Amino acid sequence: MVYNYILIIWLGWKAVFHPFYISLTDIRFNEEELSLEIAQKIFWDDLEISLSKTFDSKVDFIKPESPERLENMVKKYLLTHNQIIVNGKELKLSYLGYEIEEDAAWFYLEARVQERPKSVKIKNTLLIKEFQEQQNLVNFYLSKRPKSIILHKEKTNGNFQF
Repeated sequence: MVYNYILIIWLGWKAVFHPFYISLTDIRFNEEELSLEIAQKIFWDDLEISLSKTFDSKVDFIKPESPERLENMVKKYLLTHNQIIVNGKELKLSYLGYEIEEDAAWFYLEARVQERPKSVKIKNTLLIKEFQEQQNLVNFYLSKRPKSIILHKEKTNGNFQF
């Protein structure tokens, strides 16, 4: 019983002093539109740090000095740190926008495909330069059940076969 309390205190201490860094990317194949619909959930305070360092500028998602400038920085950052290759062809990603939740934000991208994916290669380097412990979870939905990979500093690329 005492060990349980010690474990709970230790885990709580680790969570406070050693935060975790993770992003979520959901990629859905839209068969009717022949497109990939991409939604990325990123902690906006971590992204502020990354954008500030990348663009050598102060960034504030809650009260941006210039919403258009922030939007342009986000767009450039996301398009630089995401790459998708379907059936051997690199896709052109289009940035659609974002919306902020409490402590994270959803960012939306889209890409056209020529045919149903058989092989998919993903490169995701979001926040890895600034946060060594960063993990980027990627879910690819070709049907109802996703295939998933976790990308990180030592493994920024992942492959799916269908």
